[in-house]
Amino acid sequence: MVEELLQSSPGLMNFGIFFLLAVVLLLVVLGFVTYAILAERKVLGYMQARHGPNQLGGKWGLLQTVADVLKLLIKEDIIPKAADRPLFIIAPIIAFTPAFMVLATIPFTDKFQFADIGVGLLYYIAVSGMTVFGMVLGGWASNNKYALLGGMRAGAQMISYEIPLVMSVLGVILLTGSLNLSDIVAQQGETAWFILLQPVAFIVFFIASIAELNRTPFDLPESENELVAGYFVEYSGFRWAFFMLTEYVYMFAMSSLITVIFLGGWLPPFEFLGFIPGAVWFALKFCTVVFVYMWLRATLPRFRIDRLMEFAWKVLFPVALANIFLTALIKTLFF
Repeated sequence: MVEELLQSSPGLMNFGIFFLLAVVLLLVVLGFVTYAILAERKVLGYMQARHGPNQLGGKWGLLQTVADVLKLLIKEDIIPKAADRPLFIIAPIIAFTPAFMVLATIPFTDKFQFADIGVGLLYYIAVSGMTVFGMVLGGWASNNKYALLGGMRAGAQMISYEIPLVMSVLGVILLTGSLNLSDIVAQQGETAWFILLQPVAFIVFFIASIAELNRTPFDLPESENELVAGYFVEYSGFRWAFFMLTEYVYMFAMSSLITVIFLGGWLPPFEFLGFIPGAVWFALKFCTVVFVYMWLRATLPRFRIDRLMEFAWKVLFPVALANIFLTALIKTLFF
């Protein structure tokens, strides 16, 4: 009966395969989040001359994050009496969903990509920007002044840094003439990685991406010394875990995007290394980007909120704009 149904409806079978692959990717991302948190704690511990997790799961503490996740799942789910209950419940989901949706267009290898659409880069930027709605709603619905301030900071910060983030990739788009992420990788195979051709764009993009991820030194929306954890201060249990999950899934997506746009994706640095599978090269570059995010968290102090906004508008924005004009001029004169 099932075979007859699948034969008569090939679209249903294709959807089933796509859904299965999406579930597998979700499990991979959740696995990444689990051990990225552990890796970050170990890296921070090493750089700050202390031990990270070293009890549960052997001397490396391999099961520590698993235990933390289980603890969050069984903790009591508390909703403040004065909170806007529907918005309070749905805010973590609104924040998480775009962070996972953007993975659909990331080409992990030349043969593994869920949706090879012509405007993949535009899709990523448009969908990822929706995460801010969940943060603002979470702060607003909590009916708490600290949460509200955190939500407003998140909205102002993400909208401000979205502008230099987008403008920095315009130079790459000018050089490739395409918004398709696979085409951008292919172009780097013919010329050079865009981290070499567009170094200014890479620096602006990377700094703006840290602000988009709400990571140190730009973690003002959840600044514990001012806002007692910011926009999700009233959340507990698995709803709090959703916000944390959003941050690390977004880091997975952003690291993948940087690998694709600026580091050549799955392409090897030299042709004679082409015998190594593309998935290995992608993983190595991806892990390097993730490590740099962790490294910066261990070494840089937090910005002040006024300097945070000034840095976006007075430094990154003019530099990104100048890079666009310079790239257009060079392409006009020499290509």
